[in-house]
Amino acid sequence: MDLRTTYMGLELQNPVVASASPLSEKLDNFRRMEDAGAAAVVMFSLFEEQIKHENAAIEHLITSGAESYAESLSFFPEIEDYETGPDEYLNLLRRATEAVDIPVIGSLNGITNEGWVETARLMQEAGASGIELNAYYIPAKVDTDGRNVEQRYLDVLTAVKAAVSIPVAMKLSPFFSATANMARQFDEAGADALVLFNRFYQPDFDLDELEVHRTLELSDSRDLLLPLRWISILYGKVEADFALTSGVHSAHDILKAMMAGARVAMTAAALVTATAAGLWASEEEAVRRGAKDPGPVVVDEIAGQWLTYLVALPFLPVLTSTHLVVFTAAGFLLFRFFDVVKPWPIRACEKLPGGIGIVADDLAAGYFAAFALLIGWKIFV
Repeated sequence: MDLRTTYMGLELQNPVVASASPLSEKLDNFRRMEDAGAAAVVMFSLFEEQIKHENAAIEHLITSGAESYAESLSFFPEIEDYETGPDEYLNLLRRATEAVDIPVIGSLNGITNEGWVETARLMQEAGASGIELNAYYIPAKVDTDGRNVEQRYLDVLTAVKAAVSIPVAMKLSPFFSATANMARQFDEAGADALVLFNRFYQPDFDLDELEVHRTLELSDSRDLLLPLRWISILYGKVEADFALTSGVHSAHDILKAMMAGARVAMTAAALVTATAAGLWASEEEAVRRGAKDPGPVVVDEIAGQWLTYLVALPFLPVLTSTHLVVFTAAGFLLFRFFDVVKPWPIRACEKLPGGIGIVADDLAAGYFAAFALLIGWKIFV
């Protein structure tokens, strides 16, 4: 089945894109995402605060007024919490574009032009195939009206578009009072794609510590409904491509995004949850039981089994109910075979230290099972 598509002018082998997440902080993960079938990768966001901190500039447009309201405190991580500055980010971007054959899209997070224009140019020079503007603004001042807020977003988009020749996507907030009108304004300002919707750091009160903590909850499939509705409403009314992000956790979610009119579906939470939970839980239990790969730990096998289906399903035609049963059973049996037999290099992965070794062999078995499933499907179905 031909799954090729285009997204903001980029030729993609399929509509599945790895969205901005901590997975893109490591070079090896770019190769893994490409091997898993991702058609493109959006890098984690370079925050405006990092650019300003690097340039010794004074922050005020994002934090202006925030200290006046208890609910507004501590939305962003402290500057010292960032592990990657602009130079490190650009170096990783350059190395990633050299390491993989799929497009790598840079991501900028902020709401002013300070540092953005020059950084966007540097991203282009580093080899980025496109840029995603992940704009974020808290209008805490009571005399700031909606028109002023909208203009800030448009100014950033216009400035970046004028500075680079690669395509630029605008990641929208779900909180605009007139989402359809705002989408049209972004389209008229030259956005090559609109990404629906952004997810934000939110403040919460810790009743034990009496402090405000920042949280960013991972999505689940219920979060798919809001972008699904708006892409359906906007499809055909603007020229820009649509990307659906937030709530993409299964092949069915991807199909729904395509039906609504999205060119691509972006996912990160499912990848982060399965991998991170497996690594942490496996290592904790191994230490507690004093065993290399304790039998009660099955989260690693769940992650590997899930990976089998995730890798294989995008390459298959739409499945009937009978085919879905066959697909599920064959994927399960093939994963169990490779997980038990452990041909090379699966057994070598098992020897890696700590939780990495516990999970890595199951993920490798998941890849092998997916490839075997695709070959078998081509021959017998």
